[in-house]
Amino acid sequence: MPVRNALGDKSLLPDLKADAYLSYAAIAPATSHTRAAANQVLADYAERGQVAFLRWAEQRERLRGKLARLLSVPETQIALTSSATRGITDLALSLAWKPGDRVLLNLGDFPGNVSPWQNVAELFSLEVRFLPKQDPHAAEGEFLAALEAELTQGVRLVALSAVQFQSGLRTPLEAASALCHKYGAELCVDAIQAAGIVPLDVQALDLDYVAGGAHKWLMALEGSGYLYAKPERVAQLKPRTAGWLSHEDGVGFLSQGPGELRYDRPIKSEIQFLEGSSSNVLGFAALEAALDPLLEIGVEAIFDHVDAYLVALDAGLAERGIRSLRARERHRRSGILSFTPPRGLKALDLVQALRSHRVFATMPDGLVRFAPHFPNSADEIPRVLAALDASLSALGA
Repeated sequence: MPVRNALGDKSLLPDLKADAYLSYAAIAPATSHTRAAANQVLADYAERGQVAFLRWAEQRERLRGKLARLLSVPETQIALTSSATRGITDLALSLAWKPGDRVLLNLGDFPGNVSPWQNVAELFSLEVRFLPKQDPHAAEGEFLAALEAELTQGVRLVALSAVQFQSGLRTPLEAASALCHKYGAELCVDAIQAAGIVPLDVQALDLDYVAGGAHKWLMALEGSGYLYAKPERVAQLKPRTAGWLSHEDGVGFLSQGPGELRYDRPIKSEIQFLEGSSSNVLGFAALEAALDPLLEIGVEAIFDHVDAYLVALDAGLAERGIRSLRARERHRRSGILSFTPPRGLKALDLVQALRSHRVFATMPDGLVRFAPHFPNSADEIPRVLAALDASLSALGA
């Protein structure tokens, strides 16, 4: 599908009721691309029912190829999931744990990259440890030193977010991966706040596992996602969450005549064994459509555009005495700018006041978070700052 808009062009969002939509780190608004794709699925199933199944099964393979391009990995190494958390959960359950294995997490991470590991720790008698919360204004070396100190004590797996959902700080994945592998640990990365907004070459970074979801920076719908795993890691997994489609030729008995219904077919050797049952046909169709503009515009260009937007917005905040949590170094930044509400105000009140001025922001853990994407344009920034001024005045600040 050809791209119908470019950087700063809102033509894919004709019904959006916001002058500045700055909530992509939470949920992206449905675009005309994603709506058209979902409607096409519904129309096809309405007209043909079961006959439509094969068409949309083929579509999922196209989607797999586009996700592979986005992540710079072979498409055979990607499983389609219902969310980042679901992918992490299924992976965590499938690892070959030994009692006493240590899992290293990061304070401040989104619960979707913490709860699954806590769960398997209880199931398999593992030890969970936490790295200190990353300070976006501290030297990058502090985080890496803390990581290495833990790794020297013996760690089976490290689970990190590529981008911190609160501050927008990028994790130094290349250095973290090198340290993990130096000490024999595997690295699982939650990429939901990174993929689609910052360049992410998974193979070059030498990541073992990567999970993500569709409804944020990929600009698709809730209920779809992906999981990547290195082939050598997949070979060591135990399929504890396998379903009927996890088997080789799992659908053959439905189309090849009598005698094909068997329960001894081998589990797939690729990560697709996690695709064990019927899937989110609408969500995957929408995700494929949403990826087209990202791939054609290019994530590098998108990041440059968004970074320039946030640099200008950050300067406007500084003029008002507001210091954001954004990192000073460009390579440590993402598509997120967050700040603590000034003068004792509550984030909820300020976000609601901004919304009344048609500026949509979010409020993770008491912060005000701005997160634009490629449809946002620089000419919004004066309106955002004017809305902020009006909101602060209305709240008595």
